[in-house]
Amino acid sequence: MSTAFAEKCRKVVCIGRNYFDHVLELNNARPSQPFFFLKPPSSMLLPGKGPILAPKGVNLHYEVELALIMGKTMRDFECKNKDPAEALKEAIDHVAGYAVAIDMTARNVQDEIKKKGLPWTTAKGFDTFLPISAFIPKDKVPNPADVTLFLSVNGREPPNQKDSTKLMMFPIPELLSAISSVMTIEPGDIVLTGTPKGVGSVVPGDHIDAGLELDGVAIKDSKISVDVADKGGIYSFKPN
Repeated sequence: MSTAFAEKCRKVVCIGRNYFDHVLELNNARPSQPFFFLKPPSSMLLPGKGPILAPKGVNLHYEVELALIMGKTMRDFECKNKDPAEALKEAIDHVAGYAVAIDMTARNVQDEIKKKGLPWTTAKGFDTFLPISAFIPKDKVPNPADVTLFLSVNGREPPNQKDSTKLMMFPIPELLSAISSVMTIEPGDIVLTGTPKGVGSVVPGDHIDAGLELDGVAIKDSKISVDVADKGGIYSFKPN
């Protein structure tokens, strides 16, 4: 099980609101173009390194996502006026492999921050707020635009989240173009491509399983299996 990619990561770039039904379930505005935010690499939680730590007073939400592990430098990647298949091929040429990631979110913290028009960093950046699977080689995911993400809390069937990456509003080339037009994407960087519908809360004592399926079969090394526990410490969310 390879997790060496985590040591090379300098930034984690996260795409927001990239699945229409997820936009609806949180009553958010539908974006007209990709937008993104950052999570610190220190928020990563590697396989077997749990639990996820829930800060005091936080409504903790899960969001399962396909992660791109970048392998080549990308700057000003252009995909307009290109055949979609060719644009995807060129984009994926910059990708070393994949992973499954869970963008844990302090939802009530985020809601309070959004009301004030402030950055989301606090809601997204706590230690352990990015459980991530082992590295998935590219040959295990022939088409990242047609693979199924799933996440289940406490063994729930059907899973809380289960949808195809075909439902992305903005495809992978557009996501990488938007990011690389602003900042250089470097080898080792991780790009989270958005979450499908079904997000919800977890509390200490819950257990999360997540992964990736291709044609109904779980992909080796894509699995995340992690508990949720109290964080402790000095942080405690108190809305103003």
